[in-house]
Amino acid sequence: MGTRRADAERNIAAILEAGRRVLSADPGASVMQVAKEAGVGRVTLYGHFPSREALVGAVVTHTVELAGTTLAALDLDARPAREALAELVRSSWDVLSQHSRLFLAADAALPAERLRERHAEPLDRVERLIVRGRDEGAFRTDLPVTWLVSTFLAILHTAAGEVEAGRLAREEAGETLVRTLDALLSPAPA
Repeated sequence: MGTRRADAERNIAAILEAGRRVLSADPGASVMQVAKEAGVGRVTLYGHFPSREALVGAVVTHTVELAGTTLAALDLDARPAREALAELVRSSWDVLSQHSRLFLAADAALPAERLRERHAEPLDRVERLIVRGRDEGAFRTDLPVTWLVSTFLAILHTAAGEVEAGRLAREEAGETLVRTLDALLSPAPA
């Protein structure tokens, strides 16, 4: 029984890593391409992930968890909220830009609410930072925090789409995001 469970865990890990690589290279990749890359058969893959939507959702969750490890290392509390926001945006973009095509696949395969659920931990970090920035007087208070957090996520995903479409240079996207989100969050003029 333990061997079967260990095999299943290894297969799941292989599928998630293969999905991350394959979908990051081609957002339209098929489930069979992921299975082949993972070294498993179609039946095995579908045994763990019964649909493409389930597979893409699990791969996004896996990728967000990997990114969370990188972002958790940031000491955002040690600097003012505006500086912390810029650091978070740059670091988030560094991670997102490596997987921008994966997030295009997720945008196409997952309903918006399911996609947001997959980003719960990073969005909690963003929300805490926005609330702190509001308390410091650095961020606007005239719009709901939940709206600002949702807009933050949407702008990051839009940047990924713009980079993939060739309308925004990948090397310029991080700073473009910093300026855009700083403008979004800055207090409204009196």
